[in-house]
Amino acid sequence: MAMNEEVIPILRVKDAGVAVTWYDRLGFTKEWEHRFEPGFPAFVEVARGPVRLFLSEHEGDARPGTLVYLRVRDVDAVAAEFGVTVEELPWAREVELRDPDDNRLRVGTPAGTG
Repeated sequence: MAMNEEVIPILRVKDAGVAVTWYDRLGFTKEWEHRFEPGFPAFVEVARGPVRLFLSEHEGDARPGTLVYLRVRDVDAVAAEFGVTVEELPWAREVELRDPDDNRLRVGTPAGTG
């Protein structure tokens, strides 16, 4: 079976359920969740097409406040969903969001597209 190589950022979250709901607004859907035992921290994969993120309640997996850049086809739709203004930059049209755990997501559509 062939597979694509990829990089998947891991973001620290306090409550995976809350985080999954927030990332759903960005077009991500929950793919799977793992817990070693009931009541243990969750480790979740969310996906938006081929883009994937891991959301981890495990304290040692990632540092809160991480910055991830998400390149999308329509930053205006993201801005409308979150009620923010798109910033016009030489390289892209961007917004910056913070998830419920203070992880930062810079979301942009490259300049010259769309």
